[in-house]
Amino acid sequence: MLALPAGAEKKEIRKRFEFTRMLAHWANYSEPGYLAFIDATKPDLVQLGFYGAHFWSLAHTPQYKGYPAHFPLKGLNECGKWFEQRNGELTKRKVRVIGHLNVEFLVGDPDGPEGPRGFFKFYRDLWNEKELGPKPVKDPLDFLERDKDDNPLEKNSYRIGGMKEYFACLRNPHWQIVLKAWVKRGIERGVDGFVANYFYRHDCHCKHCVSGFKQYLLNRFAKQELKDRLGIANLDAHRFDELVCWHKPQETTQLRLEMLRWSQISNKKVFDEVFIRHGRRIKPDLLVAQWNHLGNFSQISGDERCLLPADLWGKDEDYVWYSTGNASTYTDLPNGILGDATLQARYIRGAFGDKPFTIGKYEGVRTRVAIAELAANGGSPMGFYARFSDPAAREVFVRYYQFLERHDNLFRANSPYAEMLLLFPRKAIWQGNLEPLESFRKLGRKLLDQHVLFDVLPDDLATPERLAKYQATINPAKESLPSRKRLSRFVAPVTLRICANRPANGNEIDLHFVNYDRDELPKRANGKSNHGRGPTDERPIAVSGTEVSFVLSEGVKVTEVEVISPEYEKPLLPNFRFADGRISFTMPQFLVYAVARLKP
Repeated sequence: MLALPAGAEKKEIRKRFEFTRMLAHWANYSEPGYLAFIDATKPDLVQLGFYGAHFWSLAHTPQYKGYPAHFPLKGLNECGKWFEQRNGELTKRKVRVIGHLNVEFLVGDPDGPEGPRGFFKFYRDLWNEKELGPKPVKDPLDFLERDKDDNPLEKNSYRIGGMKEYFACLRNPHWQIVLKAWVKRGIERGVDGFVANYFYRHDCHCKHCVSGFKQYLLNRFAKQELKDRLGIANLDAHRFDELVCWHKPQETTQLRLEMLRWSQISNKKVFDEVFIRHGRRIKPDLLVAQWNHLGNFSQISGDERCLLPADLWGKDEDYVWYSTGNASTYTDLPNGILGDATLQARYIRGAFGDKPFTIGKYEGVRTRVAIAELAANGGSPMGFYARFSDPAAREVFVRYYQFLERHDNLFRANSPYAEMLLLFPRKAIWQGNLEPLESFRKLGRKLLDQHVLFDVLPDDLATPERLAKYQATINPAKESLPSRKRLSRFVAPVTLRICANRPANGNEIDLHFVNYDRDELPKRANGKSNHGRGPTDERPIAVSGTEVSFVLSEGVKVTEVEVISPEYEKPLLPNFRFADGRISFTMPQFLVYAVARLKP
């Protein structure tokens, strides 16, 4: 048996953690009905509780009840013990608990008439060495991101209790000690994992950022390349006017792209050090994820992973959370705007290797369609701010989550079944060219409207072996669609989204139908869409008569078509027929979500 080299860590193969139902709450999680709601919906995991900068900045302040964390009790010890007890209750129910850990966004004032407040009060007076270990530095200002004149970066966006906002620099090794202490304390309080949020870097010129970026450039470019491509004649003596991260794509340069790429690589390295190496050293089965932002495929100006190399994209992470925000919330059906994140879901599924993911849409009205959209496309519905105290919302969550649980074998660890592949132009984005991205958006919407069964894959991952499984590959740089002669056909309204999956076991193919049609509220006086105020305003309109002509691939046999839906009391069995290598049938009426099981 060969010994490992000195200093090498043994790399264990982790079993993938699969889940299909999750809930996430930043508010109302201490209400009396919360655990009863958990019992009724039976999620695989919940995101609940705070163990990072939100907790240590605010739990001891008069603002503990307010945004963002809405703590149930005031006091670090009191609130921490409450989370510990709540974690125990969830663990008894076999629910995995994922704690939120804000990694760098600090609320507080370093000094003032009342002395330090928020985070700075905690660090000076409330840091418990028995709980967290020794303080890594005496002055907490040493943790902060700084401008080029060495002043701490600060904002006044939220004004929580009148306090300012500061940002710790993730590259600061002393700050990493703080994060590791918080991770350890969260594990001791019973979490099964963490989702890292506020995972940003700003225009920071601290010594760690300046030296880190210079070392990155030194490793990536020869001296002549630095001069010719980036305009840096003497790297050691060079003073950067900016060290940006996200920025406007139309204002990008080669140097700015390198700054953004290095920012995201260095963020990922810190994530791996704090959560994966340190966290899993304490708890080997620790689940870890990042809370990122995608919108309508914002790149360079958004997306924490947009320039991250493929070998680091999601590496060793258990799931991904991407927020789309208002980019996939509002509908304008007469103009073809469904308010869906179907294209984003397929991109994430392809980029992340079909590992679990979720999408935060901040959707409080179209609850059914938000759940169905993710379930259909291989993600996990997550119910952010699920309004369990609202009877209408609770009924929908319980009905749909119980449907997913009853048919868990169809959803857990399933894989996509597609006839075409749409490439995501990641290589062009890495070069700062977003023109193919706009073509990708347009082609993606056209394919969805035409009900083509397609996957999405970043083009840098498109090996010949992966391309061989599809009838055709669409490159957005060419902006054209190939012939659909041998593709499956669906005669259906454009308000329907259709995809196909294979369950993890067996030779079944399932067609998933998500209906976005609804009785929209009249527009507001200013002409903008009126999304509604709650789940009673979803007002879905049932769809019927969708004609299916599905191409049967070699070796696929179908003996029965069974249609299931959260609204059905029992499965429906439509008549079907075979001709020219196809199976054809008419979908029965359903409200929002239906699955047609092509059973062998």
